[in-house]
Amino acid sequence: MSECPSPIARDPRKADFESAKLAKRLRRLVGQAIADYDMIGSGDKVMVCLSGGKDSHALLDILLRLREKSPVPFEVVAVNLDQRHPGFPEHVLPEYLRTRGVPFHIEVQDTYSVVKRVIPEGKTLCGLCSRLRRGVLYRVADEIGATRIALGHHRGDILETFFLNLFHGGTLKAMPPKLVSDDGKHVVIRPLAYAEESDLEAYAQLRAFPIIPCDLCGSQDLLQRKQVKAMLREWERRHPGRLESIFGALTNVAPSHLLDRSLFDFANIEAADESKPQPIHFASRAPGSAGASR
Repeated sequence: MSECPSPIARDPRKADFESAKLAKRLRRLVGQAIADYDMIGSGDKVMVCLSGGKDSHALLDILLRLREKSPVPFEVVAVNLDQRHPGFPEHVLPEYLRTRGVPFHIEVQDTYSVVKRVIPEGKTLCGLCSRLRRGVLYRVADEIGATRIALGHHRGDILETFFLNLFHGGTLKAMPPKLVSDDGKHVVIRPLAYAEESDLEAYAQLRAFPIIPCDLCGSQDLLQRKQVKAMLREWERRHPGRLESIFGALTNVAPSHLLDRSLFDFANIEAADESKPQPIHFASRAPGSAGASR
């Protein structure tokens, strides 16, 4: 005999409440990231790179909603790069964006053929693909006059990149929430930096985005990023809160307790000379506090 669902599970009011809470949480986190790193200013034209995946869909949707109540005016334009992957449903995003009333630009560049020609069979395609895609998007940003390029990387992407660089690159480096491109011409922002992937998955289902999978070039199960993702998920399963602690560490760096001589002047560290009189420091009180001089 099957177990009957509880009254709460059947209550649509409960589902509506949870959905509203999720949407509010994501808007708060995105708004907080934008404020913390001064990502968007008055008059900015934000180019949202819309791949068709859950993350970029959520980014576009949340920015559109934040713009409605933003204290500063800014524009949003969606840009999709059609890389001519076999089976790419080129009609899906234009139809969706028209229904949302969002200005958009579809750029067609056959980078897929280039990657397949250059990368040997069985090797990872993502590295070259991302570099080619980035170059095209920078050019498009110039052409449409975008002042910000918004990418849909979330907290998990940042953590995965940190460990990939740690394990395979020998650097303490992740994805910054805001950066200037190598040519110095573009400001790239990641407004989803504080958002969790599980929330974005739930939000995509809630909003029924037309998802286009990022495996049109063939599934690559042995990608190092997938392995790191699996490792992090296992850590979080065994030790809830560990990923939050690691992410917090990325915002709380102590250069004097690492080994990078370019970040801290280890050579000039000296012990205090006890033969010299040390200055006496008196604790100051804030004006108006108890015991403060009048």
